[in-house]
Amino acid sequence: MQPSLNVEEVLETILAKDNRYHRDAYYFVRDALDVAQRKFSKAAKGKPAHVSGQQLLEGIREHSLEQFGPLTMMVLEEWGVRRCEDFGELVFNMVESSLLGKTDKDSREDFKGGYEFFEAFRKPYLPKAKAQVVKPVAPVS
Repeated sequence: MQPSLNVEEVLETILAKDNRYHRDAYYFVRDALDVAQRKFSKAAKGKPAHVSGQQLLEGIREHSLEQFGPLTMMVLEEWGVRRCEDFGELVFNMVESSLLGKTDKDSREDFKGGYEFFEAFRKPYLPKAKAQVVKPVAPVS
């Protein structure tokens, strides 16, 4: 995030235009971006580097499981986040408000089909026998 911007004021503007997502979801995505940059920017010698949408989704998955464990899906649902495309919407709301940067190659499409939430966030906590039998119910959109 750019230091000259008042993040709270910018988030107020974003939320006034698009109230689908909770304010905490924006902070969380920003923190997950740090996780992804640390994981994928080893070649940049520790300096923050650009990560792709898929790399950011991996950072989000890791950070979610670390922060919320088996409650991850419940927290994300509370924030209005139900699929990877929602993370793309959060990211691009921040890009359009200058809280995040992007390259010419980055788009919302980068977040389509990232992972199924049940597989990424719930299945790791199911007993092995149930994880093989349980099939997720498709979310109602």
